[in-house]
Amino acid sequence: MKAYITRMAYYLPDNVEENEKGRLLKKTGIERRHICAENMTASDLAVRAAEKIFASDFAKEHIDFVLYCTQSPDYPLPSTACILQDRLGLSKYCGALDFDLGCSGFVYGLGLAKGLVESGQAKNVLLLTSETYTKYINPNDHAVRPLFGDASAATVISAVEADAFGISGMVYGTDGSGANNLIVPVGGMRQRYQTTPVTTTTDQYGNFRTNQNIFMDGGAIMNFALDVVPTTVEKILQKTSLTKEQIDYYVFHQANKFVLRSLQQLCDLTELPFWNNVSEYGNTVSNSIPIAMVDMINGLLESNDDKNLKHVMLVGFGVGLSWAGCVVDLSKIIN
Repeated sequence: MKAYITRMAYYLPDNVEENEKGRLLKKTGIERRHICAENMTASDLAVRAAEKIFASDFAKEHIDFVLYCTQSPDYPLPSTACILQDRLGLSKYCGALDFDLGCSGFVYGLGLAKGLVESGQAKNVLLLTSETYTKYINPNDHAVRPLFGDASAATVISAVEADAFGISGMVYGTDGSGANNLIVPVGGMRQRYQTTPVTTTTDQYGNFRTNQNIFMDGGAIMNFALDVVPTTVEKILQKTSLTKEQIDYYVFHQANKFVLRSLQQLCDLTELPFWNNVSEYGNTVSNSIPIAMVDMINGLLESNDDKNLKHVMLVGFGVGLSWAGCVVDLSKIIN
């Protein structure tokens, strides 16, 4: 049995925040973002994405493992995946696991799901990604706030009788020396809320944040992406014995328009199908790749484009610092 993606859906909060027109919008391409309500958590969003899956002809009884990727857990403990098992009414014999990862998290989740399915431990894995980064961002940090939006996505990875792999060419990478380039310093056990004094910082552009908010060194993150993504693309191609031209679509983490254009040029993909659409969502962290995939599939269906999607390359990169990539065969997806 091989692991294939068989169903996908995403959910966006109703509240929409428009970005101011100007240099930053022109560079990032992010026109608006969806913002989670104050009383909603990432798990609330994840439930809504999963319910879209179960509203189709897929019975929740078939799920035998839940993987939940978030950096916005409900509690330090217990695992939010356990709470989601109960809220979704899944079997008590269903495995449930949280993993704390950001923009590369969806691809990592596919790798975990592939291992569960192809080792015979599970037949249908529900991979949930959900993030509410905006709750970490200071409203007066006008450099970071316009970049991030909240969202959730649900993906089912199933055991399929097939000769070819549905998820292949897995490549992973980690550089923890860059951890401080994208970080919420206070809140964990290293710097606890109860014992860490609140400090404030205002940069030369008037952007304000505290040590309880997200700090991001945008230049360092950009340089990191430009360094690791081209090599990752080449490694995936080598592992799958595919050429760049044989990839039906490239879907990278949707950080912003400028980053994606730079990577497209650097990876020599300017003449190939490459997804770059952040205008309505912004950077939704671990949700950006599945959202892009659903929009890509729906767009091709609406335009009656019978483009083959047997070789779609996914590459995620960001907080950690971490990155991951693979090739997926989307021919088994049921819409």
